[in-house]
Amino acid sequence: MNAFFPVIDIEDVDPYPWTVLPPRSGATGPFDEWVDLHAWCRQEAEDLWLDRELDPGPNGVDFVAATLERCAEAFSPPGSDHWLFLHRDHPTDLPLPVLAAIGPSSEPRDETLRALTLADDPDSAEPPVVKRFISDKLGEGLTVFRYVAQEDSRHLLACVRYAWQVSEVGADVVIWTATEDIALIMRAAEDLERLARSLGIYV
Repeated sequence: MNAFFPVIDIEDVDPYPWTVLPPRSGATGPFDEWVDLHAWCRQEAEDLWLDRELDPGPNGVDFVAATLERCAEAFSPPGSDHWLFLHRDHPTDLPLPVLAAIGPSSEPRDETLRALTLADDPDSAEPPVVKRFISDKLGEGLTVFRYVAQEDSRHLLACVRYAWQVSEVGADVVIWTATEDIALIMRAAEDLERLARSLGIYV
């Protein structure tokens, strides 16, 4: 099997709304953050309160650190090779998890982008909203918004996906998130779009 060298470049990601956790495996992982996740999450929690110039009170740092640790364990299990971005407006908000992954290109391009974004998902509660999406770094891609029913809940999942095929480096990139808190994903929509535009590829 040929080696695959391109990796996701996060250099231009705005750190203010995003807490970033790198892959646990793959070409770029594991990172130092995973050596002592508890200590890293506590330091990140302290930084969140400090950066926003807010008083955490007696329990704020512990609460946010525990939330970060639970998210890390839930959305980046051992062996995962995706990036995890946690969005929140206030340190104590429930984070919106956004994941990003890269892999070797698959052909044909249009079918691959529709597959990566689940643009033709038969389980969508209504026809998905499919749009062309342009990124200066990744070129022309596809973004899809759709609602999906859950077996164990009466609430619909609101799902957003972005995908690109970057032929110059032979890579497909996909970003995805899902939540039943529709207001949460709507509040984060502009930041999510900026995240999609800020990701690049490093070879």
